[in-house]
Amino acid sequence: MLVWINGPFGGGKTQTAHELHRRLPGSVLSDPEIVGFGLQRMLPRRLRGDFQDLPAWRQGVFETLDLVLGKQDGAVVVPMTLVEPPYFEEIIGRLRERGHDVRHFALLAERETVLRRLSERDVVHLLRRKGMPPKRESFAVSKLDLCLERLSGAEFGEHIHTDGLTVAQVADRIAASAGLTLEPNTDGALRGFVRRKWTSVKHIRFG
Repeated sequence: MLVWINGPFGGGKTQTAHELHRRLPGSVLSDPEIVGFGLQRMLPRRLRGDFQDLPAWRQGVFETLDLVLGKQDGAVVVPMTLVEPPYFEEIIGRLRERGHDVRHFALLAERETVLRRLSERDVVHLLRRKGMPPKRESFAVSKLDLCLERLSGAEFGEHIHTDGLTVAQVADRIAASAGLTLEPNTDGALRGFVRRKWTSVKHIRFG
């Protein structure tokens, strides 16, 4: 099974994916963003745009996930914002056509909730203190309204509204809908906080 976790930038996809992977024995986490940043690094800066617009990214993600799903016994967890319907069909639609069991979840929240989550990212405060523009967060804010509008459509179901939910609770809802059995969440408040912050730190990318 492929569990694709969609949502706006800053909507909690990565944290939820890591929570699922942590509590789902035999699962693997596959991040299409890695392919995108690899392709961007092959291009001069003046040619770097949204890597999702590169046919090579969409084809590469499809082929990689098709390979993993054909060889992996456990669930494959994928955190990735994907709001262009043609791109959605080019990757997820084709994987379904290949016979793979793809479960798609869009994490939604009120605009103010997502903005608050973005503002709480430690890297934002760090960059501001150093007088550097938080480029990735600015990009996330610029795409927020489009993401929320597109992802609210029926074609991007199943929808999970995350306002007021913890990361563990969101993971529980996804697992219940997908028929997956998660190990109990034994994290206390402090340990869960540290784990989430460490996940954020690991996913900081510069350049």
